[in-house]
Amino acid sequence: MKAEPRAAVEAALARALAAPGRPSSDFDLNRDRSRPDRLRPAGVLVGVIAGDGPARVILTRRSSRLRHHPGQIAFPGGKLDPTDADATAAALREAHEEVGLDPALVSVLGTLPAHETVTGFAVTPVVALVAPPFTPVPEAGEVDEVFTVPLAHVADPSRYVIEGRIWMGQVRRYYAVPWGPYYIWGATARILRALAERMAS
Repeated sequence: MKAEPRAAVEAALARALAAPGRPSSDFDLNRDRSRPDRLRPAGVLVGVIAGDGPARVILTRRSSRLRHHPGQIAFPGGKLDPTDADATAAALREAHEEVGLDPALVSVLGTLPAHETVTGFAVTPVVALVAPPFTPVPEAGEVDEVFTVPLAHVADPSRYVIEGRIWMGQVRRYYAVPWGPYYIWGATARILRALAERMAS
């Protein structure tokens, strides 16, 4: 895969953030499900490494020992703490804690509309460029693996498929965008697809 200049990647992401689009939700494909009464705010970092080859997105594989979503693919991020000024602050703090990403390497470009999850969170995706080199340091007990996936792969809407599984006694449908051995699905895939839709518009 050929190198992509950082300026070109930044321009493409900036256009996507400025493009019209609707908020994403876990309920997009499950409209018959009841929504939570209250949503807790959270932030995730859609960190794109650019400037040393093909642009790529940072993702994690959550620890298999976690109580919630063990072994799933996720962005670095989490719920807002009382000390967080906003979702961007939460995403940067969590990325530093979970994968050792120094905030000094991060240039925030903007945010996508908050994604509503079936687990009761309003997750704000914070889109940012990450300056190379970045050597991840997975947080012990929280993250089993840190890896990257080419931006070109997840920015292509045709790469996404709709699948389903039984959850709480009902079929739950969701988007998936597999990459090699990594099964990227659920809220993570839906957020990436929302970005892909904007980049393709």
